[in-house]
Amino acid sequence: MHKKLMVRTLASLLLVGVVVSAPIARADGPARPDRDAFYSYSGSKPLAQIPPGTVLKSRATTMHLGPMSTPVTAEQLLYRTTGQLGQPTVTVTTVLAPAKLPVTPNIVGYLSFYDGLGAKCDPSYTLAGGDAGSATNQQAEEEELLMSWYVSQGFVVTVPDFEGTHLDWMAGRESAYGTLDAVRATESYLHAPDAKIGLSGYSGGAVAADWAGELAPSYAPKLDMVGVAMGGVPVNYTHLFEYANGTPVYSAAIPGMLLGLARAYHVDLGPYLSSYGAKVVKQESGECLTALFGRYPGLTVAKILKPAYRDWQQVPALARLLREQTMGTAPGHPTAPMYMGVGNSDGKGDGVMRAADVKALAAGYCRQGVAVQFQEYEGASHESAGAFFEPQTGPFLQERFAGVPFAGNCSTT
Repeated sequence: MHKKLMVRTLASLLLVGVVVSAPIARADGPARPDRDAFYSYSGSKPLAQIPPGTVLKSRATTMHLGPMSTPVTAEQLLYRTTGQLGQPTVTVTTVLAPAKLPVTPNIVGYLSFYDGLGAKCDPSYTLAGGDAGSATNQQAEEEELLMSWYVSQGFVVTVPDFEGTHLDWMAGRESAYGTLDAVRATESYLHAPDAKIGLSGYSGGAVAADWAGELAPSYAPKLDMVGVAMGGVPVNYTHLFEYANGTPVYSAAIPGMLLGLARAYHVDLGPYLSSYGAKVVKQESGECLTALFGRYPGLTVAKILKPAYRDWQQVPALARLLREQTMGTAPGHPTAPMYMGVGNSDGKGDGVMRAADVKALAAGYCRQGVAVQFQEYEGASHESAGAFFEPQTGPFLQERFAGVPFAGNCSTT
């Protein structure tokens, strides 16, 4: 993100009225999730016999958001969820609640663009003061501005580590399950089964937002989903690979996406990678993508794969990883109103996400009867488009919680 632009725009347009500082990375900070027993389940009852969304553990956590005008309590919940292949798994969500909690609260599932391949990137860790590196810490500062604003409006915010404990970055269904089960776990923790639910996610968070919107009617039909906002949406991963291939900045996402999806599908990438590709994947394996962008300028798919596999779309194991993440392909369709935004800086898209793909997805939802507001931010890159998208999510969800009628702009999309 263009940090100063993002923070300045959010502060001015959201009228936050809440002072937020960057997360304080402390020498005596929290244990990293992969070294913290809280993140694992050791109960006697088999996990498969426990319903998704069940709270397995909880603990209070000290937030390091700087001085705030709205008192906030925070709780971490370990909950049962589901992996990409349907297996029972666990992950953690962080719940921020206003001091005066309504009898029936409104819950915002805030889906971070943490884009992590290492445990240090987890929102539950950075929100508690863990050090993910300067680039990711500054990114977390921007997101905390939004979380604080939602809390200041009286909403409960739940922030899931939706990639799971193995950091299965960009896995669509797993991200959705982790999101929907975080909401169910939050409802259970608050004893609020009738809460209204809104979701918001940008970039990597849009993976979770879109798939959660698509899968909610079948996976979590009892949730009262009132609105889903998503920006910088990676609709088609094959197109994303083609668009980012060889670019100065976003080509670094290519090996990271392969790694995250290989984890989710239990695929060994080793046989497919060139020696250079294996080196890059190893370097990225414990990092946050924010710190990697621009590190491998001109990186191409051909460079990271062995010659026999460079036509990767003809390699079933690799093609499946990307093909099954295509948005709009789940049976059924979303039922909640949607706000969708994407930048267009070069006539194709925002530099990594194709604007035409996002518009086509919006149009497809419109044809299915979903109320959609689609916005294309002309001239905005993926970094700067967030400064246009994020300030619009708050009013969008406020109105959905209030029951304001929503028509969207399907007629012109």
